Amino acid sequence: MTSETAETGTTDLPATGWSPLDPRAVLVGALVMAGVVAGAAVPTTLGLAGRLGTPAAVAWVVAGAVLLVGSVAAGEYVRWRRTRYRIGAERVELHTGLFLVKKRSLARERIRSVDLTAHPLQRVLGLVTVRIGTGEQASHDSTLELDPVARPEGERLRRALLERTAGTAPGSPREGRLATLDPRWIRYAPVSFVAPALGGAAAGSVMQVSDWFGAQRQVIAWVGDRFRDTSVTAMILVLVLAAVAAGVVGALGLWVEMWWNYRLEREPGGTLRVRRGLLTSRSVSIEERRLRGVDVVEPLGVRALGAARVDAITTGLAKDEEERHADRNTLLPAAPRRVADAVAADVLRRTDSPTGAPLTAHPRAALGRRLRRALWAVAVPSALQAVLGAVLTPVLLWTALGWTTVALPVGLLLARDAYRSLGHTLSGDHLVVRSGTVRRSTAALERAGIIGWTVRRTYFQRRAGVLSVTATTAAGSGAYTAYDTDTGEGLDFAARAVPGLLEPFLERVPPTP
Repeated sequence: MTSETAETGTTDLPATGWSPLDPRAVLVGALVMAGVVAGAAVPTTLGLAGRLGTPAAVAWVVAGAVLLVGSVAAGEYVRWRRTRYRIGAERVELHTGLFLVKKRSLARERIRSVDLTAHPLQRVLGLVTVRIGTGEQASHDSTLELDPVARPEGERLRRALLERTAGTAPGSPREGRLATLDPRWIRYAPVSFVAPALGGAAAGSVMQVSDWFGAQRQVIAWVGDRFRDTSVTAMILVLVLAAVAAGVVGALGLWVEMWWNYRLEREPGGTLRVRRGLLTSRSVSIEERRLRGVDVVEPLGVRALGAARVDAITTGLAKDEEERHADRNTLLPAAPRRVADAVAADVLRRTDSPTGAPLTAHPRAALGRRLRRALWAVAVPSALQAVLGAVLTPVLLWTALGWTTVALPVGLLLARDAYRSLGHTLSGDHLVVRSGTVRRSTAALERAGIIGWTVRRTYFQRRAGVLSVTATTAAGSGAYTAYDTDTGEGLDFAARAVPGLLEPFLERVPPTP
């Protein structure tokens, strides 16, 4: 459990057993603010020079910079002086605050993760930020943050807090390094969904920054001059290719920053540790006794190149707002599928990976449902454009035709691929379900971790003779579904996965003689 109390006052903490943060926290805060001020100094000076003159503008900017950096340094000094932490036999405690003193503590038996991160400046100074979490969802009080401490102290805290509950997991005795970075994996970065997103963001940033400086019209005019003798189609194509190129470069850079120096290790006592990062180093530890399975994820572009990534299905790895998009549950970045299956097998202490087991195919009715969805997804926008075109302008009739011509074959292909991706099976102690096309997921869930079943059968599923069965668990996303299975096969699959859990709700129909 976590607890937090707040009271006014500045009562000193007992010296015995309490440790301060690293005093270089003051230097880190001052240098970070100095960098921010330096980045804003030039445009601010140029903006003030037109009104006050260059010397006066420089003087005001320098004075403001000194004031800001000094204020931040003073605030960091007060925070350092008023922050203490203690690692006791039963609880981890953190006391901080000047006028409003906050006292927070976590029971050591409920600690699920101890993660270390260090941005470039912290790495230069040998510091890390330690996040100690219980894994409770959507609760700020479930995490204590020590920012910063010396790296040796951070490593000591990580080992001490995880050793208490670490246990030896059954299965393969393989310890040490399970996977390391292969630089050739970088070829999968440009085909991820990050590349087009970064390309669009780059184009939007150019327009936004030019608008800040009142130069958006000049930028548009400059682009127009470059394509004065070019058709509109060619201009659009060139601009799209430029955005794609920017996105590819950005995706490559982001991949290097996130995954350089990557290694996956199994430490003595049953803890999986992922370390990675070029500029900002990250270390995530997962207790194997909290591991409930793995999820082999294949986004469309990555899957086209025969690759996949491996995510952990685990309890106690909840993400707070700051870590929501930090890929904390990723054990392996996009890598060749055979490597992903091998890592999944090592993580689960098996000789073979359940994610590579042959799957039971779903009935043809599931294909029909996906084809009909694809047709509706194409027909509704086309019909809407056609109606508006008949009422407003014939241009919309042409856009409706173009949409139908492009979207119909793409939709049908994706529908067929979504059907081929469906599958389920039981592999030893694991339940395996697969689904998805844009993001295909093959989840291997420990059968002992299933706490319930949800059987869903809509009106249209009843007409098609199919149903969806969802395994409920306290780990990962909380639910893993076998979509549109045959009615008898789906229920039998759920019943065999966890014997006795679904049986009271089933009525066995004897075979017809």
